[in-house]
Amino acid sequence: MFDLRYHVVSLAAVFLALVLGVLIGVGISGRGFVDDSERTNLNRQITDLKQQLDEAEVSSRTQDAALSFTDAAYDTVMHERLAGRRFALVFVGSVDRQVVGAAVERAIDDAGGAIVRLRALRVPLREEELEMLLAERSALTEYRGGERMPELGRELGRELIRGGETPLWSALTRVLVEERSGGLGEPVDGVIVARSTPPQQRLTARFLEGFYEGLTTSDRAVGVEAVSAGISAVPVYRRAGLSSVDAVDTATGRVALAVLLAGGRPGHYGLKDAPDGALPPIEPIQPGE
Repeated sequence: MFDLRYHVVSLAAVFLALVLGVLIGVGISGRGFVDDSERTNLNRQITDLKQQLDEAEVSSRTQDAALSFTDAAYDTVMHERLAGRRFALVFVGSVDRQVVGAAVERAIDDAGGAIVRLRALRVPLREEELEMLLAERSALTEYRGGERMPELGRELGRELIRGGETPLWSALTRVLVEERSGGLGEPVDGVIVARSTPPQQRLTARFLEGFYEGLTTSDRAVGVEAVSAGISAVPVYRRAGLSSVDAVDTATGRVALAVLLAGGRPGHYGLKDAPDGALPPIEPIQPGE
């Protein structure tokens, strides 16, 4: 997890090094190792670093307080927030049950919702097999060809959300899907997507761009990742119009996910470089909801 304490320590080390540099330079000789203009510049840097250090210390204490509050209020905030709501969970790549999968399942369960279908997409795409399957069905030939990959992805995303008649999933599951559970008969109230594979290239990348956009058929579509994710997928989610949570394996991340899936303010939340802060605004649960 990104921790501001590490930033405070780094700033303190730089601050101390500058102070020692000035003191040693002055102590060894009248002029020291630095001339007056250089000494003035170093003093200015020390003043700026001290201000940054003070601000970082305040931010670190604020972060600690926020995390402590989240832990203490977790059960109250999550209770019945997603009661009766149904969700789809999609992995781009193999299912990550140990970290992201476990965190998402816990968040949905703690908030009273249910994951009713899961799909793990096999990537990179098996392009030749995919083309053959599309060619075999006259109703699907409009999706043939590399230039149609984004639209193919978009329609698959839409089908996943709305359920019912899903001709593309019916035709392409055996080549597109590595693992699945739950049927596609009913619509879902929202979708969570996670990427468990490195970024893809060429046609697969174009397909996935369309797929992510198709998921925004639901206004409760959230991309997630663990706080320890190596290459973040958040920029991809943002371009596609998905909300995101960059620390779903923490209590703060699980709360953010539940609030977004309950209809909270769309945005990009988490504990790393999330532009909208750690959590979306949390609306109280009304009695009877």
